[in-house]
Amino acid sequence: MSLLTPIEIQRPAVMKFGGGLVGQIGAFARERGFTRILVVADAFNAARVDLLELPVTPVVFGEVRPEPDIPNLLALLAVAEEQKPDLVIGFGGGSAMDLAKLAAVLPGSGQSIFDVVGPEKVLGRRAALAQVPTTSGTGSEAGTRSLVTDPATQNKLAVQSRHMLADIAVIDPDLTLTVPPAVTAATGVDAMAHCAEAYTSRKAHPLIDIYALEGIRLVGRFLPRAVRDGADREARAGLALASLYGGFCLGPVNTTAGHAVAYPLGTRHHIPHGLACALIFPHVLAFNAPAAPEKTAIMLDALGLPGSREIVAIRDHAYGFCTGLGIEMRLAGNGVPLDDLGAMATEAHAIRRLLDNNPRDISRDEILSIYQDAY
Repeated sequence: MSLLTPIEIQRPAVMKFGGGLVGQIGAFARERGFTRILVVADAFNAARVDLLELPVTPVVFGEVRPEPDIPNLLALLAVAEEQKPDLVIGFGGGSAMDLAKLAAVLPGSGQSIFDVVGPEKVLGRRAALAQVPTTSGTGSEAGTRSLVTDPATQNKLAVQSRHMLADIAVIDPDLTLTVPPAVTAATGVDAMAHCAEAYTSRKAHPLIDIYALEGIRLVGRFLPRAVRDGADREARAGLALASLYGGFCLGPVNTTAGHAVAYPLGTRHHIPHGLACALIFPHVLAFNAPAAPEKTAIMLDALGLPGSREIVAIRDHAYGFCTGLGIEMRLAGNGVPLDDLGAMATEAHAIRRLLDNNPRDISRDEILSIYQDAY
């Protein structure tokens, strides 16, 4: 895209960013007079719902899985149908926030998850929506997309709707102080991948490039610090901002081959999304470099890595950044069987909604080669 290309950026109606602000969700609920509140969380965050300072005792769905699937969604929707909340709160990582979006729009609509897959098929929303991220990776608090795995096909179903944009998002970096180093590393690379893929996408736009490049710089500056010392509040704040910027990138531009190639690792082998993106990131970055050499060099510099136009060097520099964070970067080391690489490549190559935005055409055999290099 060029400066002449029209672009629409959607943001939550209210955004609050800063340490110690999590209780602002309670103030929001109190001011609006909400009395039927549903909190969507994983088990860990379900045990600390009191941090939200809600004016009433909420119903808590605390069974969100790391890679939510349709049965997980249906269990949540059953609760939402019964409780008829006037406020739904996503409290957790991207999985909790993605499911919260669907819990706010599907109950009472007459629509199923299969009816709304794709762009702008959701009819409307009956409940208010609040988002509170507790990891720094997905940026889902700022976006209008939700991803759920269909066990029948082992594919991710992607729903995009302006009706799933939060009324309020509270980003409190202090909530991430308890995130373990391994999860901090993987989710941080996920945030970086959102920015890097948007920056080099065929749909890249100068307005989004600003967020993408600054997000990459923040990850390069603060992710190693947060991995070394999880109590580093400045580093946690920097990563929370990087994640938010990555979320801004997802709306009008979205991701490309990196995420498409990473998805089968999660759907087929239950590798957490952030880790899957980290495993693939150096290889797709290098593959795309010939189509975006200047931007690739700029990204490496933003990460504090040596600039290069050689594919092998680019891959090795990015790979070294990830291994320096303590990430096990081999597919074999993460339990992926060698005999599944071909099926994974076929599955990834079918994700056209992302691959068609990649700066360089990529074949099924080239995807297989990436898996083999990563193995």
